[in-house]
Amino acid sequence: VLVMFNISIQLNQKSKEEFIMRLTTKGRFAVTALLDLAMQRSSHPVTLAEISQRQQISLSYLEQLFAKLRQRSLVESVRGPGGGYCLARDMAQVSIAELILAVDEPIDSTQCSGKENCHNDKKCMTHDLWIKLNDLIFDHLGAITLKQLVDEQKARQHGVVQMLDMRKVMTERERVVPERAPRAFLA
Repeated sequence: VLVMFNISIQLNQKSKEEFIMRLTTKGRFAVTALLDLAMQRSSHPVTLAEISQRQQISLSYLEQLFAKLRQRSLVESVRGPGGGYCLARDMAQVSIAELILAVDEPIDSTQCSGKENCHNDKKCMTHDLWIKLNDLIFDHLGAITLKQLVDEQKARQHGVVQMLDMRKVMTERERVVPERAPRAFLA
């Protein structure tokens, strides 16, 4: 599926193909690792070894993911004894869609990766259905912030049922959801 976005974050002038969305382990692990980091809310940096141990994600895989997250200014690294990683931005300003895109992880539900060549080198009958699904997935992930996930996890840990003020959710969504490129850029 080729879903193009006009992302309102710094993405280093990437080609259209890099904005295709397909969610795999890379995106899931990036979200899990950043949620773990955000949950710590400590005044000192958190090491990847600590995240690796808590989340049972390979340390070498985390190193690859955090290098990309650092390039996208989502985390900051601190070197030396007591070093590790900290969030670089306010959790309420980071959408889950942004995290997934930051690790070069597309979310795609089409068979042809958006090339419209899924049926005898032509667009298949259900292609537009899968494109619309991609749009819904991106909108959903773009509307959820890292802060919302942290708040949900903390509430679960304390057995609290959270009530959402939809006025606040909509305000946060307007700030966080990356803008889409015009449909004309879908090809």
